[in-house]
Amino acid sequence: MFLVWSLPAAAATTLVIKGSTTVLPVAQVSLEAYMKSHPGVNISLSGGGSGEGIKALIDRSTDIANSSREIKEKETASAKAKGVSPMEHVVAIDAIVPIVNPRNKVNGLTLDQLSQIYQGKITNWKEVGGDNIPIVVVSRDSSSGTYESWGHLVLNGAKVTPKAQLQASSGAVVQTVSKNRYAIGYIGLGYLNRSVKGVSVNGIQASVQTVLAKTYPIARPLYMYTDGQPKGEAAGFIRFVLSPAGQKLVEKEGFVPVQASDKKGAKKGKK
Repeated sequence: MFLVWSLPAAAATTLVIKGSTTVLPVAQVSLEAYMKSHPGVNISLSGGGSGEGIKALIDRSTDIANSSREIKEKETASAKAKGVSPMEHVVAIDAIVPIVNPRNKVNGLTLDQLSQIYQGKITNWKEVGGDNIPIVVVSRDSSSGTYESWGHLVLNGAKVTPKAQLQASSGAVVQTVSKNRYAIGYIGLGYLNRSVKGVSVNGIQASVQTVLAKTYPIARPLYMYTDGQPKGEAAGFIRFVLSPAGQKLVEKEGFVPVQASDKKGAKKGKK
């Protein structure tokens, strides 16, 4: 799914933002607030995944690329070959939350159990304290930064089972799991709602507090990338996202504010 969300305005200035569906809620609430004080700006916001956002930055078809993973070395090399110099801006910290259907009696899993489920080594809920029925594995697709973060933090680089149902957005993962009693998926903390149940990991429930305490084991920064030092409205928008007012919106959406973490606001992309 390719989600496009924009606010039209009468002026000529247009800011294009593309990429991660995890970062999408942060970008959306931020642009709504930003446009109240900048009514002359037309902002086009779309999802599509972290990889698509970074590709658009390299192709110069977006001003800001949202990403739930760090830019890859090969992407940086490709960008530099086209005269683009990616600059990284950490705008929030996120927890990746395993989710199940609310009717599933499993409330907690270990990192090892999650890894084995997603590799297809544990295939029945009874192996982890649930009902005697096959596990339906739901995953993000390979264009997703969340998919790559999950692969790194949970699977340690192992491959996701080919039986997994791949979804193009966090919203699609939530919808799929909410409709299937025996499905398991994973999403950013900001997407967690009552239609699904967050599962604890190693006995720790994902929350702003456990991410800040560094006790929750599946956490990662969220990024916005620009071509070099941002200018014009791109600079203004990122400044707003990182401002106290912007970071309050980040927290309201269920993510961890940068100011409350040890992360820096911006740094150059990989060389």
